[in-house]
Amino acid sequence: MDGHGRTADARASLAAGLSWHPAGTTDLPDWAALIARTAAVELPVWFERRDDLAQILASKVNPAAANTVLGRDRQGVPRAYGRITKNPDGDKAVGFGCVDPGWQRRGIGTGLLGWMEQRTRERFAEDARAGSASADRPPRLRLHTEQQHDHQAALFAGSGYQVVRYYNEMHRPLDIGFPEVELDDELELVTFGPQLHEAVRLAHNDVFRGNWGSEPRDEEGWGFVVHDPLARPDLSAVVLERSSGRVAGYQLASHDAEGAVSRGFSEGYTDLLGVRREFRGRGIAQALLADAMRRFAAAGLDKASLDVDSENPTGALALYTKMGYVAVNRSMAWDKEL
Repeated sequence: MDGHGRTADARASLAAGLSWHPAGTTDLPDWAALIARTAAVELPVWFERRDDLAQILASKVNPAAANTVLGRDRQGVPRAYGRITKNPDGDKAVGFGCVDPGWQRRGIGTGLLGWMEQRTRERFAEDARAGSASADRPPRLRLHTEQQHDHQAALFAGSGYQVVRYYNEMHRPLDIGFPEVELDDELELVTFGPQLHEAVRLAHNDVFRGNWGSEPRDEEGWGFVVHDPLARPDLSAVVLERSSGRVAGYQLASHDAEGAVSRGFSEGYTDLLGVRREFRGRGIAQALLADAMRRFAAAGLDKASLDVDSENPTGALALYTKMGYVAVNRSMAWDKEL
């Protein structure tokens, strides 16, 4: 095993006329250009940009030197990349990557999957040696794809992955009025800000405890949320219990101004929405969504949007539909036990 934790077998799986190395700071411009070039052809709903990649390079839990790989051609142009991320106590690693459209169908995607799988095995072994709670679980790699990307689905299915979950992207126009929702006097809605970062992190971990696919967010993972380049705290809100100051619910939003140009409309996107169990049934989620719509509209945006697990047991899909959201796209999560 070399200094970056990649075995000879993993390196061999990447052989495809490209020179491979971990991504670093000097790679940022070319790395971002590769992703943008691929996105211009494949038209995903969202893709990583330079500021996102800079965040990835700053990770201490998933250091880029061991968990990223970038392939350059003989002229030094990046043509493919892959990375994995894993929480130390998590039951899965999650893989990301792309191949330059002009270099697809050469086996590079298959090679990247092989590297991700090998690196996932290594991460599970490393965590087990460190006494992780995931030590007794088999290595598992999760990948995501949008419904329209048939070539990715074919690659994943052909490599032994199975769809384990479907997600619906939902939109609601902001020119049709807003629901009127009032909170009871014991609750207060406030704008999200730095003073609430930790309290909302703890609330989020509480809300999603035991939910399918969810893992607790540590401080670094939460930093990726609140310091995301697209994060908009001014479009986000928190509901507090007046007597205790406790977080009852939250809605964290973002806005992608560049994406609005390519998609032909602007949207406020609800990244996270949650209500603590003991506060449910009091209209908090509805109030947060209605507040988000007003904030988005006041910012001059066209639509409110979010994603929802199609099998969410809390009835979220029915709630969003009642609030005027309509499903417009579908994505899938794929798993493979290694």
